[in-house]
Amino acid sequence: MENKNAFLSYNKKAMQELERVAAGYRDFLSRGKTERECVKLIVQQAEAEGYRNLADLTAAGADLKAGDKVYAVCMKKAVALFKIGAEGPEKGMNILGAHIDSPRLDIKQNPLFEDGELAYLDTHYYGGIKKYQWVTLPLALHGTVVKKDGTAVDIVIGEDASDPVFCVTDLLIHLAQEQLEKKGARVVEGEDLNILVGNMPLPGEKKKAVAANVLHLLKEKYDIEEADFISAELEAVPAGAAREAGFDGSMILSYGQDDRSCAYTSLLAMLETADIRRTACCLLVDKEEIGSVGATGMQSHFFENAVAEVLELCGEYSELKLRRALRDSKMLSSDVSSAYDHAYAAAFEKQNAAYLSHGVVFNKFTGARGKSGSNDANAEYLAYIRRVMDNADVHYQTAELGRVDLGGGGTIAYILALYGMEVIDSGVPVLSMHAPWEVTSKADIYEAYKAYKAFLEA
Repeated sequence: MENKNAFLSYNKKAMQELERVAAGYRDFLSRGKTERECVKLIVQQAEAEGYRNLADLTAAGADLKAGDKVYAVCMKKAVALFKIGAEGPEKGMNILGAHIDSPRLDIKQNPLFEDGELAYLDTHYYGGIKKYQWVTLPLALHGTVVKKDGTAVDIVIGEDASDPVFCVTDLLIHLAQEQLEKKGARVVEGEDLNILVGNMPLPGEKKKAVAANVLHLLKEKYDIEEADFISAELEAVPAGAAREAGFDGSMILSYGQDDRSCAYTSLLAMLETADIRRTACCLLVDKEEIGSVGATGMQSHFFENAVAEVLELCGEYSELKLRRALRDSKMLSSDVSSAYDHAYAAAFEKQNAAYLSHGVVFNKFTGARGKSGSNDANAEYLAYIRRVMDNADVHYQTAELGRVDLGGGGTIAYILALYGMEVIDSGVPVLSMHAPWEVTSKADIYEAYKAYKAFLEA
């Protein structure tokens, strides 16, 4: 089967709509570089569209009816949005699920040290990365420091043109003979991903004067002590805004497109969904890159508990109705897929690879080698998805995540499938996935938005 480049089908009106979606997406990427920042942006946009906090409505003993819109937040790192359909959530929901965490360098709890009159912050990388890709890049610090009295200080350093940036150093080529003989996984070791943060000593300080000056500056600007690192969540991420890529401006180059490309398009589809029969849900979670664990990951009970609260406010809660609501739901596990790259053609099986600008990707299964760890969607659900996409004139393609026996990957699909609901992986094809800077096509971002909106309204 041949899928054509989606750009070939767009008229002037479609291109204008594509650029609208792409512009909003670039802004979201530029301002949402951590889970906390994403949730804050999502709640702001949701409230602007009339969504109300589920916790507030529960406390007030309010009721929910068709057309009402609510959201629930978990620890400022995960969020679920619901729009009540004419049938009510007890009949099942149409769910979009994506993740908002991305690979990065996390600052350790005891990070500051000095060596050779250079001050560093020690890090622990998060998610699957090629460690050598993170050296000599301009890095920004994003996160939150919570002091012992509970006061929270939000930190963003390195994004404004007047801000300093940070970096991990690398060995000069003239001395790198031994380094270059190592395998790629060990060219840069995890413990060597230390971020350079200072070189100026504090006047009058005799021991570790450079580190002392860093602490002096943090105290002066943010009222932060060294001990406050213990209760901090600071992330080092590539500095700089999302940019258009290519002479034709057809692509987007940015950090964090896995999986914020699917998170943003899911959110936009949710906010712009018209009248619906089935209740719509947009679920955006944390910790997917490390196994969906923890209180804010998909393996927690956050989503299930939120659905229970929604059913209660709809006057329909019981344990049996909760189980039926989840069982009778349909879901798109909205996560990115690998795009075919000519430079690494041997990693793909071209007939079952995803191609940039050929539309949203559906992966019947993911997993590794013998589909290990995969959700494998059934044929009936795929036929349903085909009808929905064709009726909405969505450009879509099917793919596998690379060549058989080479590797693989997973999403949150298998976790939701445990409820017995229909689930399939779908998302945006990405070049250089998990690199500090990833590439997507504007056409695929637009088609993902169209696909998710059509699914919610089906």
